[in-house]
Amino acid sequence: MGKGLAIITGADGGMGQEITKEVAKAGYEVIMACQTLKKATPICERIKQGTGNSQIEVRTINLASLSSVNSFTEQLLKEGRPINLLMNNAGILTTPIRRTEDGLETIISVNYVAPYMLTRQLLPLMPTDSRIVNTVSCASIIGKIEPHVFFEKGKSGPFFRIPVYGNSKLALQLFSQELAERVQEKGIIVNASDPGIVDTNMISMQAWFDPITDVVFRPFIKTPAQGASTAVHLALSDEIKGKTGQCYANCKEKKVSKGIRKHPLQKQLWEDTEQLIRQKGFHL
Repeated sequence: MGKGLAIITGADGGMGQEITKEVAKAGYEVIMACQTLKKATPICERIKQGTGNSQIEVRTINLASLSSVNSFTEQLLKEGRPINLLMNNAGILTTPIRRTEDGLETIISVNYVAPYMLTRQLLPLMPTDSRIVNTVSCASIIGKIEPHVFFEKGKSGPFFRIPVYGNSKLALQLFSQELAERVQEKGIIVNASDPGIVDTNMISMQAWFDPITDVVFRPFIKTPAQGASTAVHLALSDEIKGKTGQCYANCKEKKVSKGIRKHPLQKQLWEDTEQLIRQKGFHL
């Protein structure tokens, strides 16, 4: 194999499976970081057979639980294997559970706080030229960070899933930018992948809102493989060497608005998240 170790969250999802296949084909050992063994194990076996790569395993992680994230990273830190690729791919748009066991809004926990914690805890295992790819969203353009309510409620006022999702993805974009600056001297490459609107379990394309919206949006919906292509490009392409702190869409650098690129709360969000995780009793 020889490419090193890759960690892929949500590897049993629509895009996650496509990413895992390509990373496995490229010769990485892969840890599929998934919520349930029952769903992920047969998918893992199919990918092994399809790629001829037997160095793929499933490990459980629940991104709505900081203790689960901590247990996952503790095991890897004990093993001490270098991690050459970390793909924060998992994400949710809606959930019936509003608050996690940590008192966090669930979308915020899964899409932002857990990836932040996972990445920060695994950085000691990441050598020069390793890569981190964070899956963001075009919904970040509607995102707004309100520090006093962000972690516990997602937004001020009534709960609506789309704005909270946009807020979580804006936070992940800001984390990507800040992280890239902080690890640049170590030679770790950090980029964000915007897959566009993808036909996965996150949205249902079988019966959309009404025939008009279906006609309008259907041409822009990507297959999971198309959605995964940008993340795969960031993970594997030689073109990415030396390029860090960028956002990519359709396998090309995407122009990020000045409001996001120079967001006034970027550094504060980093510090606030670190403080939150430490207050919950976990190390970074």
